[in-house]
Amino acid sequence: MGNDTVRSPAANEAAGRRYEQRGWYVYDWACSVYSTSVLTVFLGPYLTSVAEAAADADGFVHPFGVPVRAGSFFAYAVSLSVVTAVLAMPLVGAAADRTGRKKPLLAAAAYTGAAATACMFLLDGERYLLGGALLIVANAAQSVAMMLYNSYLPQIATPQERDAVSSRGWAFGYAAGALVLVANLVLYTAHDRFGLSEGMAVRVCLASAGLWWGAFTLVPLRRLRDRRAPAREAGAPSGFRQLAATLRDMRRHPLTLAFLLAYLVYNDGIQTVISQASVYGSKELGLGQSTLIVAVLLVQVLAVVGALALGRLARIHGAKRTILGSLAAWTVTLAAGYFLPAGEPVWFFVLAAGIGLVLGGSQALSRSLFSHLVPPGKEAEYFSAYELSDRGTSWLGPLLFGLTYQLTGSYRDAILSLVAFFVLGFALLARVPVRRAIAHAGNPVPERI
Repeated sequence: MGNDTVRSPAANEAAGRRYEQRGWYVYDWACSVYSTSVLTVFLGPYLTSVAEAAADADGFVHPFGVPVRAGSFFAYAVSLSVVTAVLAMPLVGAAADRTGRKKPLLAAAAYTGAAATACMFLLDGERYLLGGALLIVANAAQSVAMMLYNSYLPQIATPQERDAVSSRGWAFGYAAGALVLVANLVLYTAHDRFGLSEGMAVRVCLASAGLWWGAFTLVPLRRLRDRRAPAREAGAPSGFRQLAATLRDMRRHPLTLAFLLAYLVYNDGIQTVISQASVYGSKELGLGQSTLIVAVLLVQVLAVVGALALGRLARIHGAKRTILGSLAAWTVTLAAGYFLPAGEPVWFFVLAAGIGLVLGGSQALSRSLFSHLVPPGKEAEYFSAYELSDRGTSWLGPLLFGLTYQLTGSYRDAILSLVAFFVLGFALLARVPVRRAIAHAGNPVPERI
């Protein structure tokens, strides 16, 4: 009896963590469908066609009197959504840490994004401005919600659990993305059999992602719980003053800042590969749309396997070594991509498989490793900076890709130029003494890290 009484609080605490972790995984399952079906596959081409329908004889639309080439409208809307997210995240992150009430803020951000995505069903005719506005709202809301979602990780998982928990979250997201993308592709390719036009089928696919996002968000909102915020000094800064204070505080944790710099570099490479691989496949290798969509599906499925496999490797070899190994694999994969023969889908699928296997794991382990470097009580604040390092610099990789193509006229050279991000990121991460960084942040150091 005495033994049971002693073990009971620890057992109850572990059971409570598992309950929250399962709810936390489901948010990735909920929101990743937006990234896959909406951003990666359907919205760009469809919104561009809507803008082209509204364009003048010279191919320009005129939002608020500003001449914009119709083919550029989607890219500009994405850029503006990034700026909106960068402005919003410090305000929301500071509010979350100051009040300790992350869950209402997560709910507000998630349902704002889900509602905007569901309203994309209304994008017919020449409503390109509505499409741009909905994209800006949905994309910015997703960024804010992901910042809050990520900031739960240090609170719901012990240091020893975080690599596995983070990897499972990514795996849930990629699994949901693949599942819904399969359903959407069936609807899209067989739209005539369902009595739908091609445009209507796309609008149904867009709206269904919003409904999926909203429905499954109910699970984490039921299971996650708010923690009491640590006492703050009167007159504590908020918003951008808080971001400035966070950056000043990070100077007291230079090793945390060093990791963030390494992540900024190699993650920019990852994001650019994701966004430009289809351009490389279509323009340089001459592959058709169906081949590219199957390749996206392959990446989604194998990213689940990769996230779980790298999570296991991290338990054996530590997160830092596993991330370094994944960056080496990224480098080899891109170098191999340079030599792919044109017009042969099989080799492009091999490249997609290589990307998928390292994609989920490298991102999941980066998130869990960073969670060890965050001073207690500053989770949302520091993860706001983490998300900003992702969103706020996501133009660097595409800029290098575009400049390389402009100077050489070769997409092969452009894709090879991205190797620089992984080589530099590897070098920067290798120099970070993570054990010392964790201890300096005031956190317990796991046995393997």
